[in-house]
Amino acid sequence: MSARSRLCVLVTVLAAFTTGICGPVAAQTTPPPHTAVLDGARLQQTKARLDRGDPQLRRTVRALTVRVDKWLDQGPWTVVDKPRPAPGGDVHDYLSQAPYWWPSQTPTADNPWGCPYVQRDGERNPEVDSGTDRQDVERVFDSAYDLSLAWYYTGEKRYARKAGQVLRTWFLDPATRMNPHLEHAQFIPCKYDGRAIGIIDFSQSYTSVLDALALLDTGAPGWSGKDRAGMTEWNTDFLGWLKDSDFGKQEAAAANNHGTFYDMLLAGLAYATGDKALARRTVLDARGKRIAPQIAADGSQPQELTRTRSWHYSTFDLVAYTRLAAIGRHVGVDLWAYRGPDGQSLFKAVDYLLPAATAAAAWPHPELEFLRYAATDVVHAAADAGDTRARRAVASLEAPPGGDLWALRPAAEQLDSIAG
Repeated sequence: MSARSRLCVLVTVLAAFTTGICGPVAAQTTPPPHTAVLDGARLQQTKARLDRGDPQLRRTVRALTVRVDKWLDQGPWTVVDKPRPAPGGDVHDYLSQAPYWWPSQTPTADNPWGCPYVQRDGERNPEVDSGTDRQDVERVFDSAYDLSLAWYYTGEKRYARKAGQVLRTWFLDPATRMNPHLEHAQFIPCKYDGRAIGIIDFSQSYTSVLDALALLDTGAPGWSGKDRAGMTEWNTDFLGWLKDSDFGKQEAAAANNHGTFYDMLLAGLAYATGDKALARRTVLDARGKRIAPQIAADGSQPQELTRTRSWHYSTFDLVAYTRLAAIGRHVGVDLWAYRGPDGQSLFKAVDYLLPAATAAAAWPHPELEFLRYAATDVVHAAADAGDTRARRAVASLEAPPGGDLWALRPAAEQLDSIAG
């Protein structure tokens, strides 16, 4: 055997990678993240481009890390830190307050809340941001997602370790964990101890946590098998409550954005916990149950247009629809392709926003605080799904504060987020 042959045998036995005298040896590749909303294969391709030095992606990652670095010295947050427990008395129960309900009386010793409370749609009562878990849970969701993405793209261990700390503190540590239900979400003082519509506190953002978990599960330092098992158990219990509780059933019956977000959360949890049949059925049912009755033939969303924040709620509902469509892609359902009996479709709903989203025309409906960039992500989503009008509009979109991060996390977020 020649020296060259002996060397090739040695290289093969040692499974070394070489492109020289032995020819190329196939490298093992890491599977893409098993994300619920994001396209894991697309993330993997983006990371490969970044690793090859793509200059535009490098700039976008820098914008992401500027935001993410701010999380490193914040938190972790816990549900047990609120000044008073939820009405049931368990500090581990999540508590939030209805955002658009206000006291009608000056608080007194005999009436410390200033009851009765009255509704003022679209006007956020600042009480909801103190004394409840609402702001803290938003920080948990946002930081876990941002930190996990930053770790995935940069490999910086500190990002993964911080994300793990945030998630373990809120969901897993026995001393600080949240119970997996929302029985006391969006309570109204002196009126309701909790309401079904409070589920939207989680349904609007929790699927980002599911994707954060999938990213960490690709090998993040400090994220253990015990952590993975604990989060799977929490998510399974939460999914059971969401399906079977009275509040869950009421929210499932909602005919506006609450129902759309419920479906998105249900499908996302089902997919993440292995119930692909439920995920697929939920997306399929959304065609006749959601799109047909909620989107008009011209693409408008009549129920969202009645709100004082009609622009916000029109984009908000489409965040849920576009994310639900992304989950559908994982289970073989093309929600973008659906056409209702009057031609209703997600493409039409996005196209209805384009004149205002591109500043070509004013938004012709009531809006207390018009922010053009609120539509940026849903237009991106439609463009990626094949909408030619949306593709042409992308160049005219307004970037949200902190920059347009679509290239790194191509799944819509509510960029002008208000709770409720």
